[in-house]
Amino acid sequence: MRHRIRQRKLGVVTKHRQAMLRNMTTSLLREERVVTTLPRAKELRRFAEKVITLSKREGLHARRQAAAIVRDRAVLHNLFDTLSGRYAERPGGYTRITKLGQRIGDGAEMALIELVDSTKPLRTEKKAEGKKKSAPAAGEKGAAAGAAESGAAAGPAKGRTRKLVDKLKGGLGRDKAKAKSAKTDKLRKQQPPKDDNAK
Repeated sequence: MRHRIRQRKLGVVTKHRQAMLRNMTTSLLREERVVTTLPRAKELRRFAEKVITLSKREGLHARRQAAAIVRDRAVLHNLFDTLSGRYAERPGGYTRITKLGQRIGDGAEMALIELVDSTKPLRTEKKAEGKKKSAPAAGEKGAAAGAAESGAAAGPAKGRTRKLVDKLKGGLGRDKAKAKSAKTDKLRKQQPPKDDNAK
């Protein structure tokens, strides 16, 4: 029976779980929203609300207790400077969990956990722009291949790098061979056919 068991194990060992929840708390306080699985979001809520309550006390001991969870100094300063003032009148319930449905692949229940009264805008426009910029142009691909080839000429490559350089060289060699065969085919078509009677 599961009597008096407070936390969820989340399928990992204790130290991993504690480190994961510390990192997720730091990310939540930095970005003000995190998308994760529903059990992790429910467990993260406990950590995050505890840290925000500590920030409202504004003492050295409270700051050190919060620093044991939030390892990033910039996030810790933001917590005690801005977030503590934002939630000064609120007695609790600093986070909101919104269910997002099942994840494609393993069917895990996903959720968005965010700070209530968040001031940061959603990053939907940035993601759309990032996808457009992430696809390199054809010229950039050629430049990258040329850089890899010049890097190989500069010094001997080892291990995976060597395999990658060899693969790139082989790919470039095949392209040159195809271009050469296309030129010879074109030249053959331009020349008049030879007469057998001339022999």
